[in-house]
Amino acid sequence: MSVSGEASPEVPPPIKQVVCMDWGQAYGSVYVNRLYSMVSRHLTPPFRFVCYTDSPSGIRSDVECYECPVVDVPSPKRDRGWRKLALWQESLPGLCGPVLFLDLDIVITGPLDEFFTWQPDAKFCVIQNWTQPGRQIGNTSVYRFVVGSHPEILSGFLNSYVDILQRFPNSQTYISDCFAGQMTFWPSEWCCSFKRHCVPKGLRRWYQEPQIPAGARIIAFPGRPNPHEAADGKWPAPWYKRFYKRIRPARWIDEFWR
Repeated sequence: MSVSGEASPEVPPPIKQVVCMDWGQAYGSVYVNRLYSMVSRHLTPPFRFVCYTDSPSGIRSDVECYECPVVDVPSPKRDRGWRKLALWQESLPGLCGPVLFLDLDIVITGPLDEFFTWQPDAKFCVIQNWTQPGRQIGNTSVYRFVVGSHPEILSGFLNSYVDILQRFPNSQTYISDCFAGQMTFWPSEWCCSFKRHCVPKGLRRWYQEPQIPAGARIIAFPGRPNPHEAADGKWPAPWYKRFYKRIRPARWIDEFWR
């Protein structure tokens, strides 16, 4: 109670911030809009949703759009996954403080609030990469960071990108090296890989539909298939790989990815 005897005003909850990036022709406004829609159904308000994009046309008005930042290195690397390093600059348009980054090629199947409260003092929360367990390598499909907290990640890359591109196969292995010994991984059941955890093993994938693992909140789709392909039972691949790169339609994707 206050001195006057009146109840003190409630402190409003902090606004959760979500950011994604969209450039080129791979995904576009449909993927941005569906990601926003999924977030809005699984995240308790208030929240902000920011998209850094080179083409805001067709993106719903609820999404705050800003010009997609670049990394000043030669093509084609500047327009591949390495471009995500631009989020580690000293400041970002429209954002400050803690932010949850989400890749566009994910399907949200469970609540998101704890992604903002899990290990609140952690410098960098990220998925433990499924293909390299125990090697302290993160998968950056879903991660939480503080804007401007580690500008040396971007500046170090720009200053030594020739060497870094030779040493690291992708941006997430480089980021993991920058955070060596300082990463915090999400609980393993929260974030799953569609191919690794949802698709049945061996010949069962010919006749069994992919399933959502127990406790999964986010299903990531690195590489192919993308969500719209998996929903239709398509796994684009060369002809000589189609025997084992085969899936039944994952009909549950249509329920969540909308």
